Amino acid sequence: MLNEPRVYIQVQSTYVESQSEPERQRFVFAYTISIRNLGHSPVQLISRYWRITNSNGHQTEVQGEGVVGKQPVIPPGTEYRYNSGTVLETPLGTMEGHYEMIDHSGHSFRAIIPVFRLAIPTLIN
Repeated sequence: MLNEPRVYIQVQSTYVESQSEPERQRFVFAYTISIRNLGHSPVQLISRYWRITNSNGHQTEVQGEGVVGKQPVIPPGTEYRYNSGTVLETPLGTMEGHYEMIDHSGHSFRAIIPVFRLAIPTLIN
């Protein structure tokens, strides 16, 4: 398709030591997601899906409308950025998923969020 939407997703994660309680198997991670519209027309983020996996292999699935309470429209050549977080029972894990989006014509498409690591800094030297 000639005018197929192109969306680039970048993720940065950090360990939030001040909110974590390792002795209670509570490890808090924050992440910043940047969604860049590389296409020629606006796109809108409608919903999200996450698969969160801890280092014991336990998986949690999360889905819902929008992100952080919003369903942003991203004009061509611009970026939408937001912050969020998750809690794991282990000091290491991964997240991956996708956004359901629509283009200016109302056609839906899926933007894949590549797998990213959640880890306390001392584990990834």
